[in-house]
Amino acid sequence: MGNISSHRFGTMENSAEDYKIQSFDQDTQLLLKTALKDPSSVDLEKVSKIIVDQSLKDQMFSKEAGRVCHTIVQVNNMPMVALMHPVYDCLMRLAQPDALMNEEEVDCLVLQLHRIGEQLEKMNSQRMDELFYLLRDGFLLQEGLTSMARLLLLEILEFRAGGWMLSGTAHKYYYSEISD
Repeated sequence: MGNISSHRFGTMENSAEDYKIQSFDQDTQLLLKTALKDPSSVDLEKVSKIIVDQSLKDQMFSKEAGRVCHTIVQVNNMPMVALMHPVYDCLMRLAQPDALMNEEEVDCLVLQLHRIGEQLEKMNSQRMDELFYLLRDGFLLQEGLTSMARLLLLEILEFRAGGWMLSGTAHKYYYSEISD
């Protein structure tokens, strides 16, 4: 299977240019780029609506949406409340059966939950419960998942169950080399 950490963290970039926002018209691109650089200067509700609408139309954008929201929140220390619902909507989309079949999308979902899951749960634990019911059911019931997707789902289920931390034993299991 390999090491989860080398699989997961090698592909993440954090600059505005890496986000797939080229598909938007010029005004929307400018709005999103401004939100990434100076979120206090834009209407975050409008930004969140654009992100959610595009995520629901374009499954591939759902992955980017989490990154965009994370950057707006983390890099700029913005209150996350304005983006909570769009982030949850994107995560819920990535937890649907068709998305769980895509290892790259599972990887993105798990990475976002590692980054902001605990904060999101504090703001709305009911939606986090709903998300984790989907992940649990996907792990237990969905046929055709890759072994890496299953491992990632199991790890995030255990991560949340442990209070958004892994025990030393679990960390060793998930993040040390595992031979096929």
